[in-house]
Amino acid sequence: MKKFKFTINGNIYEVDIQSIEDNMAEVEVNGTTFKVEVDKTMQTSKTPKLVRSVSVPSTDSAPSIAKTSSPSGHKGTGSIKSPLPGTILDIHVREGDVVKVGQKLITLEAMKMENNITADKEGKVASLKVHRGDSVMEGDVLIVIGD
Repeated sequence: MKKFKFTINGNIYEVDIQSIEDNMAEVEVNGTTFKVEVDKTMQTSKTPKLVRSVSVPSTDSAPSIAKTSSPSGHKGTGSIKSPLPGTILDIHVREGDVVKVGQKLITLEAMKMENNITADKEGKVASLKVHRGDSVMEGDVLIVIGD
């Protein structure tokens, strides 16, 4: 468990505490094992537990709402948001187009890299909130997809 080095009256003692139960400790002093009774009950220390708060992505406008629905249920409308700040290079769909999951919707330039923004749900493009050349911030709504 723990090792200590004591100097008593000029003599050096290497003490290794092997176990502690209630008020009885088993120690090894310079290679010899002893059972020692301690006046009061000793408690072994516990390692503190690290607790972290739940992080919510900054693009979530309502983190408590479920992200999925049943396959046969009504899908409703959904927003495609910008994952990071950048400039709209190209828009690959128009209002009224029907899109499928994974279809490329917008090309966004961010940090001198082109990023493809894809549909995360099926439906009809209800409205385009941006135009080619627009600057957007993280979390800005780019496209609204409806049924």
